[in-house]
Amino acid sequence: MSSTRGALVTGAIKGLGFAIVPDLCRRFPGDVVLTAWDEARGRAAVQQLQAEGLSPRFHELDITDLQSIHALGDFLRKEYGGLDVLVNNAAIAFQLGDPTPIAIQAEVTMKTNILGTQDVCAELLPLIKSRGRVVNMSSGWGFKALESCSPELQQKLRSETITEEELVGLMNKFVEDTKNGVHRKEGWPENNIYGVAKIGITALSRIQARKLSEQRGGDKILLNACCPGWVRTDMGGPKAPKSLEEGIETPVYLALLPSDAEGPHGQFVHEKKVAKWQFMPEFYP
Repeated sequence: MSSTRGALVTGAIKGLGFAIVPDLCRRFPGDVVLTAWDEARGRAAVQQLQAEGLSPRFHELDITDLQSIHALGDFLRKEYGGLDVLVNNAAIAFQLGDPTPIAIQAEVTMKTNILGTQDVCAELLPLIKSRGRVVNMSSGWGFKALESCSPELQQKLRSETITEEELVGLMNKFVEDTKNGVHRKEGWPENNIYGVAKIGITALSRIQARKLSEQRGGDKILLNACCPGWVRTDMGGPKAPKSLEEGIETPVYLALLPSDAEGPHGQFVHEKKVAKWQFMPEFYP
């Protein structure tokens, strides 16, 4: 087992994930592992960065496949004895106007963005070393979706004591409500599936941070959700105001918080600043 430190980015073959990897390669004192569900595209991405003089490693990861997640965990234990930095970037989003029925969009989005991220964290959070950093990529769309939820749902989702099981139950209920055509009646947004998933990511981050403080407080691990802003990617589109370089500033900032930093922890961070969970910031994805 190497004494080299390790950082890992999920969903890193394009967009923000791919942009984060070279920045970490230049600034993180250790190996950076680029992961992707498509091995051929993942290795091509690594080769592209190697041509630029960087040295990322590749490991396949499908966050919807438990076997793939376990294989990654085994690799990290063997190679690094754990993990120092984890950036959970992998996610999907249906484009506006996509003809796929809303129930299918909801099921696929939650399976990947919520359950997949939860499964990755179940495997990898126990591997995070002392003073490690975890960044969960969320979005301001979550705030917009939360403001469109019923007061009852808002209270549940903003609760300081909500459990992981309760949160997953609510996300699964959203999927079932869309299948039954009653999601609006049940207090969910009319047409913001991506936003509901990002509510889940932000709430999940708060829960995970709370658990880390309770179970491993002495390790000084910092875990946060963040919004990169509206960025010119395949997902964000060409009209987005932010470049990739601007979009990665906050997630990389959180990934590289100094070892003596006391926070932020369990927060939602935008433009390197904490945005209150009860606060609705101006629009940004």
